[in-house]
Amino acid sequence: MQTEDIVDQALQKLYPNMIRWRRHLHQFPELSFHERVTASWIASQLAELDCEVRTGVGGHGLIAVIKGDKPGPVVALRADIDALPIQDEKKCEYASKVPNVMHACGHDAHTATLLAIAAYYTANRAIICGERRLLFQPAEEVTPGGALPMIKDGALEGVNAVYGVHLWTPLAHGLVASKPGPFMAAADEFIIDIIGRGGHGGLPHQAIDSIMIGSSLVQSVQSIVSRNVNPLHPAVVTIGSFQAGSTNNIIAERCRLKGTVRCFDEQTRMMIHERLESLIKHTCSMHNAEYEYQMRIGYPPVVNDEIEAERFFKVGEQLFGDQSVVHSEAITIAEDFSYYLQQVPGCFMFVGAGSEECGAVFSHHHPKFDIDERAMFRAARLLIGMAEDYANEFVRS
Repeated sequence: MQTEDIVDQALQKLYPNMIRWRRHLHQFPELSFHERVTASWIASQLAELDCEVRTGVGGHGLIAVIKGDKPGPVVALRADIDALPIQDEKKCEYASKVPNVMHACGHDAHTATLLAIAAYYTANRAIICGERRLLFQPAEEVTPGGALPMIKDGALEGVNAVYGVHLWTPLAHGLVASKPGPFMAAADEFIIDIIGRGGHGGLPHQAIDSIMIGSSLVQSVQSIVSRNVNPLHPAVVTIGSFQAGSTNNIIAERCRLKGTVRCFDEQTRMMIHERLESLIKHTCSMHNAEYEYQMRIGYPPVVNDEIEAERFFKVGEQLFGDQSVVHSEAITIAEDFSYYLQQVPGCFMFVGAGSEECGAVFSHHHPKFDIDERAMFRAARLLIGMAEDYANEFVRS
């Protein structure tokens, strides 16, 4: 029997477990850096599979190690395990039972997929070349994230290649997507406090109007991308929150702006940071106001290895046919899988999880978010396919 047939048959048998695991996790989500019960539950499932498991990696992370009977490379596969502070508004039997906490991004399904992969590999050690290292990572949703602590705790020691998937509802079920090079953006967050002088709304000459200054700054900030960033280098600077004032006849003394910076290369990133602070300084100085400025550095961009991205297109077409494999555009959301790719060659991939048929039509981080659960089968098939193609090429060389 061909290896591809062995994998397909094994995953077909495991698919009911994937659904059961995913729905259990969906009902009992935990926030980033608080995944204690989730980690304990994952460890118990891995123990039943007779995996070598290391717990407490980078916080609540876990590493499952499956060593094959044949020599070969170490290939790492990663899933994130944390949830979001969102109230689940779905009407289904597996809706979250935890108030204001929900798996609204698919991490429950990522975890269930990786558990199925663990079950497949533990049952097929005889045909594995090398080691498969499965990373169950906490805290992807909140910077500074869980990837760096796991790396510091040795998650990538000796690893030759690393792969990860994101089940993605904007992409229809049946499709898979990725791209070589910069794929997902760096994402930084900033807070600007403008400090003027409060006063009576009828006596503006005796005050320093923080709202007027903040409004001027919002306009100025929009010039960064349009007039300072190379138009061939995608970037976003967004002010998402403007908070000031309490009533109609008081000039607000303080104004707070919150925003985000998104781009795909470090040079553009640093230029935007410098230009933003310069605009804040000079706008406030012009109006005799003070300011406080905080920039929270987020994840670096996800940059897929060129060779490993080529492998994705080859493996994807072999498994699903060329009509199912999409060359994605770059996307301005962030992922701390970027840290793994800074250390080891690899590829991050999207697996279509959107479907009107099952109601998986809401965006990620939406209170009614859900997935087409069939995407878990395809994600497991893709990750195993990538790992085995790399291992076979490694052994042949």
